[in-house]
Amino acid sequence: MPYLQILDENGNLDAALEPKLSNEVLDRMYRVMVTSRTFDAKGTKMQRSGRLLTFITCEGQEAAQVGSALALDKADWIVPAFRENAVMIARGVPLRLIGLYWAGFEKGNSMPKEHNILPIAIPVGTHMLHAVGIAWAAKLKKSKDVAVTYFGDGATSEGDFHEAMNFAGVFKVPCVFICQNNQWAISVPRERQTAAKTIAQKAVAYGFEGVQVDGNDVLAVYKAAKDAVDKARSGGGPTLIECLTYRMGPHSTSDDPLKYEDAKVREEWKKRDPILRFRSYLQKKGVWSEEYEKKVVAEAEEKIEKAMGEVESEPIPEPDEIFKYIYAEMTPALKEQLAELKQILEEKKQSEEA
Repeated sequence: MPYLQILDENGNLDAALEPKLSNEVLDRMYRVMVTSRTFDAKGTKMQRSGRLLTFITCEGQEAAQVGSALALDKADWIVPAFRENAVMIARGVPLRLIGLYWAGFEKGNSMPKEHNILPIAIPVGTHMLHAVGIAWAAKLKKSKDVAVTYFGDGATSEGDFHEAMNFAGVFKVPCVFICQNNQWAISVPRERQTAAKTIAQKAVAYGFEGVQVDGNDVLAVYKAAKDAVDKARSGGGPTLIECLTYRMGPHSTSDDPLKYEDAKVREEWKKRDPILRFRSYLQKKGVWSEEYEKKVVAEAEEKIEKAMGEVESEPIPEPDEIFKYIYAEMTPALKEQLAELKQILEEKKQSEEA
């Protein structure tokens, strides 16, 4: 399988492969990565103090998410799993909305239409089929839209992954599959997912291209994603991109990786931190400085504090919110369930007042 790396662990550049990005775009990349890391830290602290529900971070995977998200056009569709905080931030989804989702508000999973993002998918792997469906619709409509879907290495063990890949290959749909191979599916290591040497090579069986990329190298991810998206848009069909990265935090705040993870391996991966690597590159280009860093961090913290403050001041929603975002129009069955829930809540209230 082709393997792509542009920045090594020390931020040294392979100039022949460097994508032609303006300092403005590079600044945007770095700011989103820092904002995502800061958001993860804030969300984890809030969850530990009982102010959020179970929280999932993307710490360590910022390059895989930001590099790919910024390679898309605004009209392209994003079909996420449950770890794509950085993708959403890169796409411009309000931080308040992301925070509301992790606080348990249904409206937090109702993405603004202008972002073309499907709801967060907790069931492992099922959403990849939706991405292929969107891509097939785009092909039938002869539009230039591309669907991009994100998933982990664990999802490649699901039947949905193979069904989605097979359909995408047969009908040559404009879909890009991005596997964030972070080495773990909760406590199950990557070597228990497949005997294949790479995940990228699985694309071959379905008749299209697979690429393995250094997932901690934001420039490499950007280039791989841009090439795949451009190919899909021009009618060249799907691509599977395997981003080799590492989950620097737990699977979620309900997980304890110390019970199953080798601490030495974790420390080695920390040396490959995607933010530190990109920072070194930006410093060599004259974009990054200590003063710049302080400003970026301060702005990220200010935005996140404001957004999460708004989350905590959000009024408790009415029961209708649980049902209103499932379909464009509420079905008769949902209407019955809503009426039943309201009756139960009313009876409980009367009982408490008695």
